[in-house]
Amino acid sequence: MTRRVTPATRLSRLGSILNGAKTMLIVVQNNPDPDALAAAAALREIANQIHGTACSVAYAGEVGRAENKALLDYLRLNTRALHTLDLHRFDRLGMVDAQPGAGNVNFDASVRLDVVIDHHPIRPETRSARFTDIRRRYGATCSILYEYLTAAKIEISTRLATAMIYGIRSDTQDLGRESTKADLDAYLGLYPLANARVLGRIVSAPLPHIYFSKLRMALDQAVVYGDRIVSVLGELDSPDMVAEAADLLLRAEDVRWTMCLGIIDGWIHLSLRTSDREGNAGKIARNLGGRRGFGGGHQALAAAQIPIPNGKTKRDIRTMIKGLTKRFLKATGGATEKGSSLC
Repeated sequence: MTRRVTPATRLSRLGSILNGAKTMLIVVQNNPDPDALAAAAALREIANQIHGTACSVAYAGEVGRAENKALLDYLRLNTRALHTLDLHRFDRLGMVDAQPGAGNVNFDASVRLDVVIDHHPIRPETRSARFTDIRRRYGATCSILYEYLTAAKIEISTRLATAMIYGIRSDTQDLGRESTKADLDAYLGLYPLANARVLGRIVSAPLPHIYFSKLRMALDQAVVYGDRIVSVLGELDSPDMVAEAADLLLRAEDVRWTMCLGIIDGWIHLSLRTSDREGNAGKIARNLGGRRGFGGGHQALAAAQIPIPNGKTKRDIRTMIKGLTKRFLKATGGATEKGSSLC
């Protein structure tokens, strides 16, 4: 029987990596979500309070959604643009809620990381890190970091607790998707420490007018194939709306699967969602990503990124998207059904 590794043991192993480090860079996904931002803040707290390590947080893209921007402002994280940094100037390199070699993080997979903590299926590139804690069954990376904080007996501030609550809520859709007892325990432990009023303001942050234009595009382009919906959003500035539209469309009556696609900086970004407990969105996303792209995720939600070769025309791109749509439909029940407009 495999012995369960206790939080105290994991904390000790992490500590052996961080000992003596004056600085650490914590890398998150290109367009960080609440779970990534809050998990980075939690790791920073552990490194700073126990080891006196000064931490910076970096990502290659931008924070797109209004709620995520509000959370970032509230957290007061020292964020940096990843491409402007010399990685060799940091004593330690860490990554949370992401892994090297994944399509959602612009990080040279040949650079050895010291710490990787994530809740997605482990990637081969991750195994070279000096310390890894990958728990694919957890609904949020914040739930993992909560165990470290409690094992370290660190007093969790209201600011950090509020951010981690939102991270768990957003990644598990209020504990209704891909969540475990560990996520519930973390939520119940953090909630009394959080500021519910601030959390409400973050969740209901004002949305820019362009958000509604993109949302209308997602609805106008949504095509229903039996119990599946596909929507092509066209060219976008960030992939945030692709994922958000996939979440929203899954709420349509009698719908079991959704796939939304958008084009960002020469890549096709797609998000998959399913309410089918027997479905495997992560496996389908990996297949759609193919050899040239990236793909992966969980049972109920996943994403893929496929590069658009140089010189491809708009007609070529439409053909690529049609091919991805056909493969998605075939993988989820058959590609012969004729589609009809949702709206």
